[in-house]
Amino acid sequence: MEDQAARLRQLIEDRTGYIPLAECEKIEETDESKKSSARIIAVTSGKGGVGKTNFAVNLAIALSKAGKRVILIDADLGMANVDVMLGTVSKYNLSNLCQDEVSLHDVLLRGPYGVNYISGGSGIEHAADFSVPERQRLMQKLVQCEDLADIILIDTGAGIGKNVLDFILAADEVILLTTPEPTSLTDAYAVMKAYSIYAPNKNMKLVVNRVYDELDSRDVVAKLRRTSERFLKMTVECLGYIYEDRSVMNAVRKQVPFLISYPDAAAAKCIMAIANNLLYGGQVKIKRGWKVFLQHFLDFSR
Repeated sequence: MEDQAARLRQLIEDRTGYIPLAECEKIEETDESKKSSARIIAVTSGKGGVGKTNFAVNLAIALSKAGKRVILIDADLGMANVDVMLGTVSKYNLSNLCQDEVSLHDVLLRGPYGVNYISGGSGIEHAADFSVPERQRLMQKLVQCEDLADIILIDTGAGIGKNVLDFILAADEVILLTTPEPTSLTDAYAVMKAYSIYAPNKNMKLVVNRVYDELDSRDVVAKLRRTSERFLKMTVECLGYIYEDRSVMNAVRKQVPFLISYPDAAAAKCIMAIANNLLYGGQVKIKRGWKVFLQHFLDFSR
């Protein structure tokens, strides 16, 4: 069965192509980038439909605007909507890196608005079935991302399935997106609970989407923090909130991120504030690095 974005991709296939880094100027590797490992940040949610991928795409653009080299990896298995949000089409996806003849620069695309990304696609959901040689090839190629980025953003799927947990447990930082709806809060708590049990180093931050006022956001955060501290013995920070904004849906229809199409909109200003908070709002914990992330996700013992 085709993934959900297949029909949308077909609509834009004739007008928008992808640009592999192999065919354009490569990202410059600086001495500074080789000294420190990239921040590995997973973006996740308890349920679908809360705006996770839209948030991840616009956050990547905001971080790029702040001067950071960003690689966005679409790991929302079977959905792969980053292409649709950016209005682009990808020839390759993450699983193609298992092929000898495909290099990282074939798969790593120079997307619009300064964001470089790797498309997902349904193929990567079978990563657990890859042979050891295939995993080795995948890791040998992906490990190069660390020299090309300051921040690697991973747009995971929603919920607490094994594939999602693999990504968020391997990441150094996790951003959990929720909305004020009771079902969204319940599912967000389920993610927090699973994370609190299995994460070796807990570093989760909250973002509340589709709020009507700041008080709405504070209410949501207070509920989740109280519950988390009481029952999970885990403290979660709040990175910020995003206002309910009609321009967000208008941007999706235009296939242009709202940070670009409506830069003065309330939601766009919220994203910029969240990016600023992520970069400068608090001390970053010790980073295990991209290679350790890959070793965890591509567990050779499976």
